[in-house]
Formats: sequence, structure tokens, C-alpha cells
Amino acid sequence: MNKLDSLSPFELKDVLIKTAGGNVTVSRPENRSMLNAGRGNPNFLSTVPRHGFFQLGLFAMRESERSFAYLPEGVGGFPKRERIEERFESFARENKTTDGIAFLRGAVSYVRDQVGLDASEFLYEMCEGILGCNYPVPDRMLPLSEKIVNHYLRNEMIGNQPFIDKFDLFAVEGGTAAMTYIFNSLRTNYLLKPGDKIALGAPIFTPYLEIPHMSDYRLEVIDINADEDRNWQYPKTELDKLRDPTIKAFFLVNPSNPPSVKLDNESLIYIASIVAERPDLIILTDDVYGTFADDFVSLFAVCPRNTILVYSYSKYFGATGWRLGVIGTHRDNVLDTQIAALDDENRTALRKRYQSIAPDPDSLKFIDRLVADSRSVALNHTAGLSTPQQVQMVLFSLFALIDTSDSYKTALKRLIRHRKRALYRAIGISLDGKEEDDTVVDYYSILDLEEIGERVHGRKFAEWLISHINATDLLLRLAREAHVVLLPGQGFGVQHPSGRVSLANLNEADYKRIGQAVRTLMEEYVEQYNTECPGESLSKGKVSSK
Repeated sequence: MNKLDSLSPFELKDVLIKTAGGNVTVSRPENRSMLNAGRGNPNFLSTVPRHGFFQLGLFAMRESERSFAYLPEGVGGFPKRERIEERFESFARENKTTDGIAFLRGAVSYVRDQVGLDASEFLYEMCEGILGCNYPVPDRMLPLSEKIVNHYLRNEMIGNQPFIDKFDLFAVEGGTAAMTYIFNSLRTNYLLKPGDKIALGAPIFTPYLEIPHMSDYRLEVIDINADEDRNWQYPKTELDKLRDPTIKAFFLVNPSNPPSVKLDNESLIYIASIVAERPDLIILTDDVYGTFADDFVSLFAVCPRNTILVYSYSKYFGATGWRLGVIGTHRDNVLDTQIAALDDENRTALRKRYQSIAPDPDSLKFIDRLVADSRSVALNHTAGLSTPQQVQMVLFSLFALIDTSDSYKTALKRLIRHRKRALYRAIGISLDGKEEDDTVVDYYSILDLEEIGERVHGRKFAEWLISHINATDLLLRLAREAHVVLLPGQGFGVQHPSGRVSLANLNEADYKRIGQAVRTLMEEYVEQYNTECPGESLSKGKVSSK
């Protein structure tokens, strides 16, 4: 066992970057001496809504300067609602050939005609928001922004489900903030207590594995293990663990991280049947990669009353630096029901906690408790995601809604799958038709050492490999000898020795180089195997016909 095995994969990443000769603080793809396929920061981004953001900013500045035109240069005021749509149309005509203007005009039209909102009110909220001249009001999310993002999530997360329920949103600083706030408020509101059991759908994003064991929470974790042989779906025998009434909550990432596979319809239906028997079960579904999938359906749609939705804009829109995400809960949800059913002692404690922000603290919804808890309650009046961030979130949402042909999504899928194909061809193994599987998203790929060893050199070599080679040691060798950085699969709860490859943050030629590095390292292990097992000698470069 390597002493580094206990490190979080994101901490081990820094060790691997140093080993590969890179700078931890400047580990960007343009550093060609090192190929960092460890972190999932995409090297693509959505340009149209960004052009729209900057053009909207120019219009908002014109509106601001117009308000205080009598004052010296450099002093502006708030935009004015009256005739703002007319002034926007004039601005758009003046700049009709400028990138972003056609998108903004289409966005205003969509908001008015498809979402049913007042165009002038929308433009005013966007102008005030992009100027950042007022506190976020309401603190949970700007009112029209919430309606538009709600529309976007219905389009992306609900699929063809017969879904009519209303849900509330809390705009947050990306998926990581959402995780932090949710864990904290579940504990603060006595929905999870030290010693309680929660279930985690594994493999899963590492912080979900780590946070429950921290001294703040001290939760008992039950793993719900996906089966690699079933294309990373959860077997019914694993999902049946959720029938245990002592399990308070089930957390999962869907599509999964790192397998990048969405729950199939059979799994969604089976989980819904369990929830019908366990109406008290709390579910948190982190669906950041759902927008990369075709016809994605979230547990938020299938088990609406029980499910908290986490969604981040970081990956799909190439917006990790923007820190944009939302938490969603249905208006009728099990969280509020369970808070109302707490014993007198706990309800009294919560009444005291929230009495400064609500005349009737008992009626405060869980999602509004999330907002208050995010600012230690006392600073609730200044809570909320910055308004320019909310404006960019809205523009990203409208861009996806207007793109009815899914041309952006199709382009990203094609880009990622070409990279995957280059990686596996260079290793020397086929994808066995997995590209046609509509549950596979391919944002990440797991390089399973046992599978690669068996498919390239046979079962006996694979057994020798996993019994003689530590996965962390292999990753260190890749970093040291080939300047390639991958993350350890075990850090995400993958049960086989493996490495996680992000297919989002390098170019196609780079993945070919990574595949060649893996193959070269495997051939060196073949030499070691031949030395130790002379009666089972293998030739380098043998490729299985499987």
C-alpha cells in the first residue's frame, strides 16, 4: 500500500502535478509539458451567452448614465423601467451586426412569448442585476430569474415525465456551495444527526464520501454500489438497501462521477417504487452532468416530494470560474414535513434560531432555512448569489432553451466522444459498442487496470497485475515518466484499481498521447511479468480480440 492512498484524489492531484513537472498553481491545459487529465475543468465554453452578457452590460451602462445625465462624467444611477424595452430595441438596431445582439433579441422574445413574462420587467431585472447596484432581492433568487431557470430545469431535468408540480430554487455559488449548504442545514434542522445512516450511490464525487465522516456530521455510510459489468447501473440487490428504515437519506450523482452513466429507466422506476414504501426517505441528486445526456430524467422528476436537486452550470457551459448553481426543492416536500414533526425540544431550538428573520419561524420552508443558514442567519438580509452571476445564469439558460435543435449539445457530445475514441485506440482496445449506449455521457472515463490488462494481454496477466501493482504507484509512474496526470478511481469509491480520465479538458491529440503512455507502461509490466512468470511469457503489443 502506498502512503499516498489515503489522500483525497484532489490532494493527490497536486502531488502528481509536481511529479509530472508542472506547477500546482498553473496547471492549465496550455502547459504542454504536462497533460493534466485529472480535474474536470472543460477546455470548451459557450460563447453566445457570454457575448450577450457583455452587450447587455453595455446597454445597462447606457441606462445608468442616462439616469444621472446632469451629473459629472463617471456618476450613474439605476436604470428606469419606463420605455426600457423601446430603448433596448433602439440599442439592438444600432448594434445589429455585433456578436450577442441577435441572441439578446431572441432571448427577450423567448421570455415574452414562451415563458410569458413582461419584457420590460425582464430587461429591468437584467440591467439592474448586471450592474450589481442592489442587493439580491429576494435573497434566495431574483424573481424573474428564478422563473426562467425553473423553465430551463424543467426542459433539461424532467424529460417527458408528466410533471406539473411547482418547485423553488436557491441560486448558489456552484455545486460545491450547494453541497456545503445542504449538509449544514440538514444537520442544523435535525434532519440528520450524528450516528444516523445515509446511503451513497458509489462511485461518487469524492466530497460526498468525505463530508459524512467529518466531526461536524459523524454519519454512518452505507454504500449503494453500481456494477461495472452492468454498465454502472445499480443492481436491485444494492438499491434494496434503501428499504432499511434506519437509512435517513440517499445521495447520488446522476450521471455518475466518474463512470459518467445516467440512471436507466428501469433504475428510476425501481427507486420510485422503494420511495413509495419509504415516503420518509430524503434523496439528494447532483445532476451537474445531466445536460450532456439525451432525454435525461432526474430523480427530482420521478420522486418529486423526496428529492433535493443540485445543478451546476460549470461543466456544460464551461463556467467553472463563474460559480453558478442552484438548489431545487418542490413546494410540497418531505423536508418541511419532517421539520414540522420534530419533537418540542428541537422545534423550540429552531424557533429561537430563526425568530429574527421570520414572524412565524415554524412555517419557514427548508429552502429558505438553507438561505438563512448560508449566512449564519444573522446575515440573512445580505444573503444571495451576486446579481451579475444570476444574470449570466439566466443567459446560459435562455441560450439552451432557444437552441431547440440542440446544436450546442450535439457539438459537445461529438467533441468528447472523439477524444474518448482517440484514447482507447491508443491504448489498443475497442469500445465494444459503448458509444451507442444512450446512458453513457462520457464526460469522464475510468481506466480499469484489470480490464485493460485482460483485454490486451489476457486474464492471467490481469490477475498478476492487480496483485503486484498498486494503482497509486502506477499513477505516479505515469506522472513521472510520461508527464500524465490522472486521478485514482478509489478516491471516488471505484472498487477496482483504476484511474479517472477527464475527457473534457484536453485536445484529441493529447488523449492519444495519454493512451500511448498507458500502453507503454503496460508493456513494461509485461516485461516484469515475463521475468517473474517465464512459463507464461507474453509478447508486447498483443491485443485481445474480445
